[in-house]
Amino acid sequence: MIDRVISFFRSGPDVAVIEDESTVRRIYERKRWSVLISLIIGYGFFYTCRLSLSVAKKPMLDDGILSAQQMGIIGGMLFYVYAVGKFTNGFLADRANIGRFMSTALLCSAIANILFGSTTLFYGFLVLWALNGWFQSIGSAPSVVSLCQWFSHQERGSRYGIWAGAHNIGEGLTFIGTSVLVAHFGWRWGFWGPGMACVVMALIMFRTLADRPRTYGLPHVADYKKDYSGGKPSGASIGKDQLRVLKNPIVLCLGLSSAMMYVARYGVHSWGILYLQETKSYTLEQAGSLIGFNTILGLAGAAFSGFFSDIFFKSRRNVPCLIYGLMLIGGLFMLHQTPPGNFWLDALSIGIFEFAIGGLIVFLAGLIAVDVMPKQAAGAVKGVIGLFSYIAAATQEWISGMLIEDTKMVIDGVAHYSFDGAFKLWMGASVLSLLFALPAWNVKPHE
Repeated sequence: MIDRVISFFRSGPDVAVIEDESTVRRIYERKRWSVLISLIIGYGFFYTCRLSLSVAKKPMLDDGILSAQQMGIIGGMLFYVYAVGKFTNGFLADRANIGRFMSTALLCSAIANILFGSTTLFYGFLVLWALNGWFQSIGSAPSVVSLCQWFSHQERGSRYGIWAGAHNIGEGLTFIGTSVLVAHFGWRWGFWGPGMACVVMALIMFRTLADRPRTYGLPHVADYKKDYSGGKPSGASIGKDQLRVLKNPIVLCLGLSSAMMYVARYGVHSWGILYLQETKSYTLEQAGSLIGFNTILGLAGAAFSGFFSDIFFKSRRNVPCLIYGLMLIGGLFMLHQTPPGNFWLDALSIGIFEFAIGGLIVFLAGLIAVDVMPKQAAGAVKGVIGLFSYIAAATQEWISGMLIEDTKMVIDGVAHYSFDGAFKLWMGASVLSLLFALPAWNVKPHE
């Protein structure tokens, strides 16, 4: 039974390369488009099943379902499991059939969300959200592995940037669409709605994603595009190249930098809607829309980052990364300092924050390290950086929950919360992220 499961998810054997160039070109381009579009839309849908709890926090607090501290523990559990899962599944992704691996994970995540919306038990929430974290961890690394399999070095920055913006599609759908569902039908629909949508998307992805080019009789993408600017294949085994990832100090520095950036990212994305409701008196739908619509700028930041670095800096990522890091710090500071009643200033500060996060996810959470290391170990790269990133995100989750819960004041029977301590945590982390990235300033592609 176990052998059959492993065989189902394992990448297929290499097939003799098709000799007719026109046939190779026709199949290659059709599959490249199918893979890219499927990764963008499919990975976006992963986020609708990851951030659903962020939207439902206020109604669940008001109904007495959970406390802020319990929510922090549940959210942290997802990220801790996600961190370990991302590390493990990143290494597995280098050997997996990405189409089967990724679509099955989304289906299981959808089922976990549907069950989450059907219980009221704290330990039920905890177990289901931990399982959801594991299935969610199979989204990112397989996507990057697939991009490396189907797009060459000089193409990868722009495609990676577009794909990395996919999370903004999911965040926008969650913060806007799920907010409307919760506001009109109750907190349970914040999990049932995304769950049912992702069941459909998982079935589509099963048909539209693909295995490695060689399994279809197609040449390696570097040979197909005659692009060896990122270095030729190392010739080593996958295992040896993965070991090189673990030993590389630049990957460690980028992992720490990404970790601090994820503290800021998920500080706002996990607690931002509650913050806008509590501190700036927005309704649930207003808060969800304010963050949701600004995720479009995150998509722009991600897409622009790849083109910007590829076209203007010849695939060097250092200067663009610095610019995005400064924007992240500035956006967070502005959001915290803007007094209530200034909608457009809030929108501007969140927009700057989202644009910066979009680009930094591209650079720090994968692309710089993927450029440095052998491409057949791209999953391992994402796994290592993901481990750092989501341990930090998880730790942020429960610390933020604790800091917010400690400020709880009940006035006329209504609970109120302060976010000053949480914002200091998020802003301090964004500064550290910039500092940890500096050792990678002159890093060059793997050869």
